[in-house]
Amino acid sequence: MFLSFPRVVPQSSVQSDYRTYLSALSTSSFSGDIEYSYGSRLAVATDNSVYQKLPQAVVFPKTTSDLQIIGQLANAHPAVKFSARGGGTGTNGQSLTDGIVVDISRHMNKVLQINPEEGWVKVQAGVIKDALNDALRPYGYFFSPDLSTSNRATVGGMINTDASGQGSLVYGKTSDHVLELTTILANGELLVTAPLSLEEASVRATQNDAFGQILHQVIETCVGKREEILAKFPRLNRFLTGYDLEHAFDAENQRIDVSRLITGSEGSLGMVAEAKLKLTPLAPHKALVNVKYDSFESALRHAPRMIAANATSVETVDSKVLNLAQTDIIWHSIADLITDVPGKELQGLNMVEYNSENEAEINTRIEALEKELTVAAKTGESGVIGYQVTFDKSDISKIYAMRKKAVGLLGKVEGTQKPIAFAEDTAVPPENLADFIMEFRDLLDSHGLHYGMFGHVDAGVLHVRPALDLCDVEQEKLMHQISDQVVELVAKYGGLMWGEHGKGYRSEYGPAFFGETLFNELRKIKTVFDPHNKMNPGKICTPIESAAQLVRVSDIKRATFDRTIPIAFKNEFAPAMECNGNGLCFNYDTTSPMCPSSKITRDRRHSPKGRAGLIREWIRLLAEQGVHTTQLKAEQFSSSWWRRWLNSRKDEEDFSHEVLEAMNGCLACKSCSGQCPVKVDVPDFRARFLSLYYQRYSRPLKDFMVANIERMAPLMAKAPRLVNALLKLPLTQAIIEKTIGYVDTPLLSTPTLSNQLASNVERFDFRALEQLSLVERQNRVLIVQDPFTSYYDAQVVADFCKLISKLGKIPVLLPFKPNGKPEHVKGFLSRFEKTAKSTAAFLNAISKLDIPMVGVDASLVLCYRDEYTKALQDKRGDFHVLLAHEWLIQLLDSGDHSLIPASNHPQPYALFSHCTEKTALPKTEMQWQQIFSCLHQDMEIVAVGCCGMAGTYGHEADQKDKSLGIYALSWEQAIKRYSKEQIMATGYSCRSQVDRIEGFKPKHPVQVMLQLLN
Repeated sequence: MFLSFPRVVPQSSVQSDYRTYLSALSTSSFSGDIEYSYGSRLAVATDNSVYQKLPQAVVFPKTTSDLQIIGQLANAHPAVKFSARGGGTGTNGQSLTDGIVVDISRHMNKVLQINPEEGWVKVQAGVIKDALNDALRPYGYFFSPDLSTSNRATVGGMINTDASGQGSLVYGKTSDHVLELTTILANGELLVTAPLSLEEASVRATQNDAFGQILHQVIETCVGKREEILAKFPRLNRFLTGYDLEHAFDAENQRIDVSRLITGSEGSLGMVAEAKLKLTPLAPHKALVNVKYDSFESALRHAPRMIAANATSVETVDSKVLNLAQTDIIWHSIADLITDVPGKELQGLNMVEYNSENEAEINTRIEALEKELTVAAKTGESGVIGYQVTFDKSDISKIYAMRKKAVGLLGKVEGTQKPIAFAEDTAVPPENLADFIMEFRDLLDSHGLHYGMFGHVDAGVLHVRPALDLCDVEQEKLMHQISDQVVELVAKYGGLMWGEHGKGYRSEYGPAFFGETLFNELRKIKTVFDPHNKMNPGKICTPIESAAQLVRVSDIKRATFDRTIPIAFKNEFAPAMECNGNGLCFNYDTTSPMCPSSKITRDRRHSPKGRAGLIREWIRLLAEQGVHTTQLKAEQFSSSWWRRWLNSRKDEEDFSHEVLEAMNGCLACKSCSGQCPVKVDVPDFRARFLSLYYQRYSRPLKDFMVANIERMAPLMAKAPRLVNALLKLPLTQAIIEKTIGYVDTPLLSTPTLSNQLASNVERFDFRALEQLSLVERQNRVLIVQDPFTSYYDAQVVADFCKLISKLGKIPVLLPFKPNGKPEHVKGFLSRFEKTAKSTAAFLNAISKLDIPMVGVDASLVLCYRDEYTKALQDKRGDFHVLLAHEWLIQLLDSGDHSLIPASNHPQPYALFSHCTEKTALPKTEMQWQQIFSCLHQDMEIVAVGCCGMAGTYGHEADQKDKSLGIYALSWEQAIKRYSKEQIMATGYSCRSQVDRIEGFKPKHPVQVMLQLLN
């Protein structure tokens, strides 16, 4: 039975009060962006927590003046509420609101001033923590609070949650480094806060303006209630009240610091615009001792001894996190730094760091610790089974990268129960931690739950994430029950429920923790800052005499919506459903290949997390609007071409168009599938979406051209000079751009591959090969063609064949068979499946010859391993196509080669790897380095992100500017560091992009190898 594919129309429109306000904002002098499309609102309806709340709009201010305008205009609109947002990495829904999200991160992300002489920096609140440290490093400083999400968390977010992280015993929390804040109040007033003497503050408090009233209340509460505050709050390194009543008054120096209240306030007092921060000198000497244990409990109980040994920090992870890390791309970089202990099972790990300005001092400390650990490992004392020490800073960074990825890795577990954050930052005195955790584990075990643990044992903070399926209503209730039990448990051990990640939706526990008297003091603080409860209402506390309610652990979650999606829909779009919101795809680092579209647009919709959220909502709305089937495939829906054409002519409301816009921005580079901790594969569900979307709407011509490139190229190659001459004509280029939307159309190779092949390339003859002896067959190499290198970069294939001959083997060029990757990228899934079946059958038949099959372009070869496996499943067969470096490594390992260079290049070569290749095959670059070392040739691995071409993306007229912009993010500067002769690039699209922009085409490594051997 065929169904008609429907429009997808959300039922959630922007409320009239907000429309009026946004209209006024758009006609004011506000210079930022205003977005209230459904997709934009969805992108900020979630964070790194389990909660979901759809805002009315998102605004992106560009300046502090913009923030003031936002507040000033709201004075005439009492119903309008706000929540400031940075990186969206909060684990407790701190920035979620049903009002307006004020996203500081898109534009207000500058480092304004660095003063190395006085050791401070001034920044806008949207600057990312790691980006700030990159700017500070040349001056010998860093901003020391070190959280696991540092590559995407903003300084403003750190301020609002008083973030800390690793090394807090030495470095403290964010509030310990804030010298001055510039904050915009709900009414638009600008407030600059820095420490004042109590005398100055008392005088200023007599003035009847906002700051005077705030100071008056701060003195009354923080000075007047000093004894009650000290008696109530435990002495903990990670102590976080929400409004830091204790430290807003420095009794020893008799100073008032209002910034201490704003830091940790979760945006409920105002919007932080700028911050002046104290810096920490970088310690020139560093060491990390990885201590291995026979149990996690042993690691916990031994941690205080490490702290007593004057360590800078002690981090711990359990076996669950370590086992998950071993299945991730991250492990290849640290496998030799955390090796197995023969005959022992690694169940826990303490990472003990030492920093010092004195090399002799750090060596003395390490030597003393090594002696102690050596004895412990021999005797089994304290459960120690071994240890490793590294002084290399890059290796230390790699180990911490694994630890930082732990949050995401825990979400990678199989099944519907996923580890979730809700009680994962409890803080107790470090001496109580082991007993507390054992009782915590007993609590979770009593409910039959699985969980992973990691954290900062030096500070008594351990991250515990029980695995629950919140789509199950009973398990959602269990989450609330466990929350209540954990609150009681931390109280028993003298600790806090919220030791690091703020309150957010746990604000409901505030009154019980503070007691009526002190909680009323918090409410008085809130009242004097935000009397009308406009700033992030429901978080931490409400104003005095307000009837507003605090948010609760039991409030609406993502799962509330997900549970309405049919199982069949979830299964079809499983890679989108897997997203747990960890936000690693927001990584600011331009040399990281993950999600170039997110980096160039700075738009959350154009990220794996954003796209997954859009798809999840799209399939939910499909079900809501009556599409109920046992599966969700394009073949079930039938629309004639003229119906699709008519639908495309209509200017109709359809959320599908918003989803399409986000999907079209994806480069299909597949870096997300390799680098995301939970393997959110955007190209996979993008292709599925496109196949369904175009059941209602007609396709653009460029999609047909891309999908048919594998069939067109062989035909055009019969007359390549004529085709190229036509393509070079300005008129032809203009027609192609206007009618198809394609620019910079690549030219066919001349001479063609068949004309370039030497006589030593054997013609493919299956029967003849079958009749050869095993030894004779093993002396041959089958070259699997792809459409791009064979027809547009044929010299690479020809040179590879020559290299094979040079290495004593006989190359055999297989007849060209379409791979289907272009069809998959554009969502022609039925056609792709047919292509895959045909080509798989061919390659399976060839594989019986037991001759290595090798392809040159990673994007196409990896399609055989990934997309073919998903499309064909058990019908794929067991053929295996190697990439050039994989075959070369096998050849080197076998010793069956003659790899004697005739010459050496005086300078090291520089390898620019294809992003798909290096994320799917993380050892690729090191293996090329190994190959070149056999040629006695130095080779540098160049850290770059995506080149911006990504197949045909860079040729699409509407994506060209972004393509060039992505290239400029990392490739442009890196290319300029080397001469043309040094540069190698493994990807066809990468070589094409460099040629388009720089005017020369880099060589493939196999071409350089041939050159060296010749």
